[in-house]
Amino acid sequence: MNRTAESDRPVLLVTGGSRGIGAATCRLAGARGFDVAVNYRQDGGAAGAVVADIERAGGRAIAVQGDLAREDDVARMYDTIDARFGRLTHLACNAGVVTPMGRVETMQSQWLREVFEVNVYGTFYAVRAAIPRISTRHGGKGGAIVLVSSIVATLGAPDTYIWYAASKGAIDTMAKGLSVELAEDGIRVNAVTPGLTDTGVNPPERIARVAPMIPMKRAGEPPEIAECIVFLLSDAASYVTGANLRASGGR
Repeated sequence: MNRTAESDRPVLLVTGGSRGIGAATCRLAGARGFDVAVNYRQDGGAAGAVVADIERAGGRAIAVQGDLAREDDVARMYDTIDARFGRLTHLACNAGVVTPMGRVETMQSQWLREVFEVNVYGTFYAVRAAIPRISTRHGGKGGAIVLVSSIVATLGAPDTYIWYAASKGAIDTMAKGLSVELAEDGIRVNAVTPGLTDTGVNPPERIARVAPMIPMKRAGEPPEIAECIVFLLSDAASYVTGANLRASGGR
């Protein structure tokens, strides 16, 4: 970003910002001039380490605890950001959960419930709270929202976790609808669709098995996906909305 005055710095919330793609996004955004709120659900130590990295590089960041599936947690999280950084201008919805893999007949109701409560409901809660803060219709400066989807939204994830794929399909729909609904509010909305990424969630044996199916013959790295997210958040993408940037190694 090209804003230099502290009062003019963009304020970004990254949900699920303590590890993987979220942590890489927080670090990169902090280096690019954003004030960064690093959301985490349980691992305060990991979120604190991300904050420390940003501060050592000369940026400003805070850790904000909150379970995206809980509306009261989301409200408290935004109140904390308001008090520490002022009005939000940008949001990256990265938080998500996965479950054990299997066919649908092996799926437990708890897995389905948790995936949709965090991945879908939680994204809606975070976006709903962000809009009045960012929107020019509500007195905000305008800004951008990026929703993190997954390649499985289009591949379907058969024999793996179709329920997770369905939750990410909802993210794709949400991004498209919001991009139209919020265009006149000064809010750009885009999605990033990572392919197989080495975040620590996928066991090494799965990465080794799937990588040969990818044209680039490897998994992505979190900083590579973060570059896509921060680009879409930045002024360099000022005329981009409703896009879904696929970062999947050609798959």
